[in-house]
Amino acid sequence: MKSKILIALMVLGMFSCQNKDKTESKNVIKTIAEDTLSKTAAGTADVSDTPAKEDKAVEQIRTKLKDLLKNDLPAMTKDDRFFYYEAFDLNNDQKNEYFVGFSNSYFCGSGGCTGYILNNDGSVINRFTVTDFPIYVTTSSTEKFYDLIFETGGKFHLLKMKNGKYPSNPSVQEKVKGDIPKESTKILDIQGKSLEKYSF
Repeated sequence: MKSKILIALMVLGMFSCQNKDKTESKNVIKTIAEDTLSKTAAGTADVSDTPAKEDKAVEQIRTKLKDLLKNDLPAMTKDDRFFYYEAFDLNNDQKNEYFVGFSNSYFCGSGGCTGYILNNDGSVINRFTVTDFPIYVTTSSTEKFYDLIFETGGKFHLLKMKNGKYPSNPSVQEKVKGDIPKESTKILDIQGKSLEKYSF
């Protein structure tokens, strides 16, 4: 009889230890989650696990901008040296192209801002001037690339690919009649969307 009671007590003890372990495990997970949330809200969370794909794109754009603007760099302040970017597959080849824009006085004036469209390998498709953001990607295409709508001087202009390039000055292109098509995609909505800012 004593041995049966002893076995029963041991079994009860094992169950209570397992339940205690589960409770402690849940508390540890809860603590980690709460800590991460509070650090994220405070802006002190470790974001070193950023996807490699994004890191590669940012580094590629940064390297290209340093090369394209090497003559400008000495005249630029630290505040001038940042960019925004968004990726979009303009020609349905399963590789994103990169829209690169700026929002500081070095790249923007009364007529609008300068920016770039880069290939997935970092080569330049286009440099454009006098544009306001966002840019719109339409569903129509020319030379296998989607047509774009740029705003400049309060008017919208349609840009179509020609001989592998979009026109660099949107203000002299065909004006869009009526509203922008609803199915168009907004790219580089610098004012209206929280886009990450990167230095170069």
